[in-house]
Formats: sequence, C-alpha cells, structure tokens
Amino acid sequence: MNETEKRSFYESYSNSCHWIGQIGLAVGIVMMLGAPLVMGLALGTGPDWGSAIPALLQVAAVYWVSSIAEFLVYAPLLGTASYVAFITGNLVNLKLPCAVNAREICGTRVGTPENDIVSTLSVATSSLVTVTVLAVGVLCLVPLTPVLQAPALQPAFNNVIPALFGALAYKYFFKSLRLTAVPLVVMCLLFVLVPALLSQVSILILLGGGIALAVGYFLYRKDKL
Repeated sequence: MNETEKRSFYESYSNSCHWIGQIGLAVGIVMMLGAPLVMGLALGTGPDWGSAIPALLQVAAVYWVSSIAEFLVYAPLLGTASYVAFITGNLVNLKLPCAVNAREICGTRVGTPENDIVSTLSVATSSLVTVTVLAVGVLCLVPLTPVLQAPALQPAFNNVIPALFGALAYKYFFKSLRLTAVPLVVMCLLFVLVPALLSQVSILILLGGGIALAVGYFLYRKDKL
C-alpha cells in the first residue's frame, strides 16, 4: 500500500469514526437525559422544574469551565477515541493512561494517524474491560457483601481513590520532576492552608495547569539559553 492509498484509507476510517461517534454521543445524551425523565413522568414523580433549573444553572456555573478545558486538553491526545472516552467516562484515571501507555508501547506520536488508531483501540478495550469488571462486580456483590463489610477492610475502601490517583500520578510526576514539583507543592499548600478549596477542584485544575505551563515555558527558555 503506497502513501496515497494509506492517506485515503485513513481519511475513510477517520470520517467513519467521526460519523459513528457523533451519532453515539447524540444517542448517549438522549438516553442519559431521557431515561430518568421518562421514568419520572411514568411514575408521576417528575422533577420540580422551578427548583431543578436554578439548581442546574448553579452546578453548570461551576463545571462549564472545566468541561471546556477538559475537551481542549483531551481531544488532541485521544483523537477519534474521544467519542468513546467521553461517553464511557473515567478519562483521567482510565482512558487517558491506557491511551498514553499504548502510544508508548507502539512508539506512535500525538497527531499522527497511527496514534489515532492506537488510541481508539486502547480506549475501546479499556471500556470493554471496565464494563466486564463492573458486570462481574454486580453479580458478586450480594454473595461478597459480608466480606466487603468486614471492619478490617474498611480502611482500605476509605483510601481507594487516593491510592488510585497516587499510583497513576507517580508515573507522570517521575518523568519530569522539575516540571511537576512546583504545581504539586503549590496545590498541596493551597489545600492544606485553605481546606474549603476542596470543593473547587474543577476550577483549581485550571490554576494547576497554568502553573505547569508557566514552569514548562521557563524551563524551555532556560534550556535554550
């Protein structure tokens, strides 16, 4: 297959992924919003729109910034895999690490057709594995309830999220300690000195990202001098 045929094949593949992805996103949004509304109307327990709309606007005011920022950050990294990733969720702790690891294993570069295909395969595989694990977990939930509720295991469950994100973050922090040290220290100090900021994590992500960009630019300029 020559370069022209490869380019034509990738364009056909990319167009198909975008077409299927857009339809999937539309169907997913309709199902996520429509299912609870239909059930509420059928059961006569629909939402009080007078209270729901102001509450929705308050939540949207907090998350719209992070939603735009996440799209601008993740879409270039994931390519057409963004459709599957945004529908299934868990981008930071599952989908993005899978795509990054797959890229490193295959030796592809961001923005190339090869990376787009590798990212799609890795994210799709991650989604299938996640659904399978969840299904097995739901089936085993009742038989394992006495074990899971054992007092000896409660400290472990209380630290699942810190352990998960700590393990994921270590790999990226270790790759460039000079770049990650300053944002990490600043964010830790902010959360320790002002605990109320824990409820504003989505906004502080932008602050941490801005600090990382500034440090990265400084290091880049320093290395160029």
